[in-house]
Parts: sequence; C-alpha cells; structure tokens
Amino acid sequence: MPKSLRNTIIALAAGACLAPAAAQSEEVGKVGVDWLGNDIVIEAVADPEVKGVTCHVSYFERGLIDRLQKGNWFEDPSNSSIACRQTGPIEIGDIDLDKDGEEIFKSSRSLIWKKLVVKRIYDRENNTLIYLSHSRQVQDGSAKMAISTVPLYGQVEPLQR
Repeated sequence: MPKSLRNTIIALAAGACLAPAAAQSEEVGKVGVDWLGNDIVIEAVADPEVKGVTCHVSYFERGLIDRLQKGNWFEDPSNSSIACRQTGPIEIGDIDLDKDGEEIFKSSRSLIWKKLVVKRIYDRENNTLIYLSHSRQVQDGSAKMAISTVPLYGQVEPLQR
C-alpha cells in the first residue's frame, strides 16, 4: 500500500474517533417498494443540541435480490429526504454557528466509505435552523440532497455567540 494512501486512511480513522457524538436514530417506518426486497426506511432523529426539534429522514435500502441482480453488493443509493419540525419546547445547547454547520447524524450507506449525513446550519439573519441531508463519499461526491428548516422566530432570540 502506498504511504500516502496509508496516511490518508490513518487520518480518516483518527478523525472518526475524535468526531463529536452524533444523534441516535430510531426507525419509525419501513415501506416495501417492490418484490425485490427494496425498502424505503424512515428514521426519527432528535437533534442532540437542540431539544424540541426532530428530523425524519427517509432513504432507500436495497434488498438482497436487487443486490444479486445488479451487483454493487456493498452500497445503497445516495437518495434521501428530510423533514424537521418543532416537536416540543425549543432549548438550544452549545451549537456550532459557523457557515459550514455541524454534523448531527450519520449512517453508513456502504461497507466502508459512503455515509448519509445530516448537518445543522444556523441562519443568523433569519433566526432559522437549516437541516441538510446529503451523501458524503471519499470521492465522486453526490449532488443528491434534501433540506428542511425550523424557524425560531418568536421562540428563541437570535444566537449571538
């Protein structure tokens, strides 16, 4: 293995170990879409730093027959959808206010490299939380994404940290 590839793998593994803990999810629905065993899975994700906000993320999960027919055994599609809503009184903890936001959830979509990620971004001017669902890959990033917002207007003063 080339030294640069080995160093990249070590850096990625170290970064994964040092990353902040992401939210846990709970499967709340699963819909079979065909006879090949393919499903749409729906998970509820509570924002770990913003009490009172829950996101529902849906994604496609390939079945065994589909994997046998099409190959690509170790990967699910990048497609996902997200809807986030206020589900209780909002209490904001220590959130990242940078423009690139903060990862609150990730789930593996392949054996090693591909992840379904949910990031929270704070829109200071509009006092709104933005939740972005997208696929993160080492290379060949996907343009497939979904977005949802939770306005804080009248509930929480704009954050000034």
